[in-house]
Amino acid sequence: MSSKPEPKDVHQLNGTGPSASPCSADGPGREPLAGTSEFLGPDGAGVEVVVLESRANAKGVREEDALLENGSQSNESDDVSTDRGPAPPSPLKETSFSIGLQVLFPFLLAGFGTVAAGMVLDIVQHWEVFQKVTEVFILVPALLGLKGNLEMTLASRLSTAANIGHMDTPKELWRMITGNMALIQVQATVVGFLASIAAVVFGWIPDGHFSIPHAFLLCASSVATAFIASLVLGMIMIGVIIGSRKIGINPDNVATPIAASLGDLITLALLSGISWGLYLEQNKWQYIYPLVCAFFVALLPVWVVLARRSPATREVLYSGWEPVIIAMAISSVGGLILDKTVSDPNFAGMAVFTPVINGVGGNLVAVQASRISTFLHMNGMPGENSGQAPRRCPSPCTTFFSPDVNSRSARVLFLLVVPGHLVFLYTISCMQGGHTTLTLIFIIFYMTAALLQVLILLYIADWMVHWMWGRGLDPDNFSIPYLTALGDLLGTGLLALSFHVLWLIGDRDTDVGD
Repeated sequence: MSSKPEPKDVHQLNGTGPSASPCSADGPGREPLAGTSEFLGPDGAGVEVVVLESRANAKGVREEDALLENGSQSNESDDVSTDRGPAPPSPLKETSFSIGLQVLFPFLLAGFGTVAAGMVLDIVQHWEVFQKVTEVFILVPALLGLKGNLEMTLASRLSTAANIGHMDTPKELWRMITGNMALIQVQATVVGFLASIAAVVFGWIPDGHFSIPHAFLLCASSVATAFIASLVLGMIMIGVIIGSRKIGINPDNVATPIAASLGDLITLALLSGISWGLYLEQNKWQYIYPLVCAFFVALLPVWVVLARRSPATREVLYSGWEPVIIAMAISSVGGLILDKTVSDPNFAGMAVFTPVINGVGGNLVAVQASRISTFLHMNGMPGENSGQAPRRCPSPCTTFFSPDVNSRSARVLFLLVVPGHLVFLYTISCMQGGHTTLTLIFIIFYMTAALLQVLILLYIADWMVHWMWGRGLDPDNFSIPYLTALGDLLGTGLLALSFHVLWLIGDRDTDVGD
């Protein structure tokens, strides 16, 4: 009687299929593992072939396989050389100094972008559209969070592709660009629409008041802002990643901060300008709001078709909605906190600092998540049980004090928080932004909130990226939206708490109100 072998009992040569090696099981030190396969003989009868594999000679078998594989590749080189791109580059060797040096300039650039966004928010919070339609404040963290949901995810995805050699040929580069740009337009339109719904719901629940014109205004402003901002920032991201790779800089260190450097400012300026313009036209053009929404929704089928053409984005198009939508909901909760806080004249000064603390925390954790994801991709594929086993619950000591490169980068990023925020606070003070005097006690409370925010985010990033990797999910597509949304929620919540404590203890010199 013949039996069919299990797949694990068959010795595969060069990954092409089972083949039998004429090895004897009688040699010294050999412990054969026997498996059988059925083949048809010349007379049509089944012939049983016994496949033997030796544990003791495993090294020799591996060496034989390597030689045969090299021979097979050399024999087939004439046929496949034209289809193969260059070999993936080896990972860059980085010290703490080199990591800090590469991250510092993009970090400061991104920080000054958030400072500019804070100055804009401090000005526009007094505009009529923000005073009459206060739900626009709820849109602010959700739409600013799009850089985490979309642009930073795009930057992380393209940085990983560049580091593992998937963007080295013009054909691969063009496919990645068109697929990813179309994908973020689909996501921006849908998320912008859902963010407006969340703003309407969160604005209606506390007050019990619902206005249809205001709902249409929020929808049109949100969708238009999300679409235009994602288009502009996506093009900037592609240029940054291609340029950084050409000059030998790790894109993981620069792409995500630069994505945020202009992201907050562009998005907030677009939201303010579009909402103000639509608000002024509501009496002249009665159907302007539905027409704007219908125009961007009508473009969705075009972007879906383009995104489906690329295998790299087709999967994200179908399965990448959960983190984006949940992250938008988390950021909207932060927006509700912002709306209720800045609406109180005692805490109007909080507006200028909110984009700064949220942006800095999101930028730093996005860099860390992108680096960990690239490190894991260089050692296997999501779900593989490689040497870099996913950690179920890492200890804080492992996250911040172990000798590996990811722990080193976590320490560097954490050490950037205090000097970075001091520079940004000084810039705000010099520009006479906000309604808050920078006293020592205010700086202590602000720094405590910022350090606690980044500390929590870096620890969650270490756990979340490895956990998603162990579940077979690509962290580039799933982790950063959650992390940046948590950064918005933590930053807004801790900052609001600091302002409330300062007001309660009666720090008159701080002048947290007008």
